Amino acid sequence: MTKLDGIREKVFLDRYALKGVKGELLEHTPEEMWKRVAKGIAKNEKPKERKQWEKKFYSAMEDFKFVPGGRILSGAGTNYQVTYFNCFVIPSPKDSREGILESLKQLVEIQSRSGGAGLNLSSLRPKGARVKKVNGTSSGPVTWAGLFSYATHDVVQQGGTRRGATMLMLWDWHPDIEEFITVKQDLSKINGANLSVCVSDSFMDAVKKDKDWNLIFPDITDSKYDAKWNGEIDDWKKIGGKIKVYKTIKAKYLWNLICEATWKSAEPGVHFLERSNKKSNTWYFEKLIATNPCGEQPLGAWAVCNLGSMNLAVYVRNGKFDYKNFGSDIHIAVRFMDNVIDQTYYFFKENERSSKDIRRIGLGIMGLGDALIQMKVRYGSKESLPVIEKIFQTLRDNACEASSDIALEKGSFPKFDKAKYLKGYHIKVLPY
Repeated sequence: MTKLDGIREKVFLDRYALKGVKGELLEHTPEEMWKRVAKGIAKNEKPKERKQWEKKFYSAMEDFKFVPGGRILSGAGTNYQVTYFNCFVIPSPKDSREGILESLKQLVEIQSRSGGAGLNLSSLRPKGARVKKVNGTSSGPVTWAGLFSYATHDVVQQGGTRRGATMLMLWDWHPDIEEFITVKQDLSKINGANLSVCVSDSFMDAVKKDKDWNLIFPDITDSKYDAKWNGEIDDWKKIGGKIKVYKTIKAKYLWNLICEATWKSAEPGVHFLERSNKKSNTWYFEKLIATNPCGEQPLGAWAVCNLGSMNLAVYVRNGKFDYKNFGSDIHIAVRFMDNVIDQTYYFFKENERSSKDIRRIGLGIMGLGDALIQMKVRYGSKESLPVIEKIFQTLRDNACEASSDIALEKGSFPKFDKAKYLKGYHIKVLPY
């Protein structure tokens, strides 16, 4: 029986152990949690195979070898109407009060059911732009960001033990980008959400070559604006939309502003979103528009992702890494996470459609530093590089093999197009 103490016990009991309708604890050990989760996720298997897979799922989680995302651990097998997904991205808000409040409603609904959400505010007109219907001016995306931040920090309480989580993003071309970059230097503003700048290849090229950089936005008097503007400047250009240049600055100035702000207040982050789209396996049918709150998973509008980690430290035995059992457990983890897609509760049909069309999972690692210490290899040393490469190659290859096995058994994901999929950046470098 796993014995937890101190902060580990508190976190487990507060956030992951099953509780009754009155809040009373129904689980007291990780073993009880693993049993519940394994049984809940195995329900997706054929009835005669459920016990077999329940044992395999339990075995993979035992001793924290495979650690599913927190939403899975807290929700699976409970019958509560909560999500098993950590990662959501909602559509960019329509540039209207109604559109912004609709996005806020979506955000609160996701977070109240334990999910974290990201959204891109680049669709919102800059501060001072005219709002014809009320003969006024816009307060700009940074002010509206405060509303999303407040809802995340002060309104949503997930199970009473954790706040919601939000990522707010803005493209490098938006006229309000300077304010967005520096706003968190005032600690009273936007303290309930993470901020990141979406960086384009053309901006980085301008930085490298010390070029001018235009801060732009669609001309809101363009007759196409209300119906066609979606926050994606390239899409707007393709349909011949008019563009207004608000300001011209040096690209290096903006890059330095980001770097200085990050040094002063640890934000904003940056995400090379154009590069993510170019290298995405879903490049031929999905536009990635933002990331989840922690920034590791770029997603399209309404897209979701469930998470899990392989705990590398547990696979070191007598100073050597156990690649064989590591690979075997990866196969089980991939099937487990694929089952999550069908077992979770969906409160937005758009999420369900996107999830089942793509069947995206996010399997990563934890404990790399601890594993290297056990192998007596210094983190970051030249000797560590081939070890790390082999670990990640084993992860990649076994995850891909498991995914292929599931496709043979259950069918490929609905958006799969073999000819186009095989042209994907990462798919082309696979060793088979």
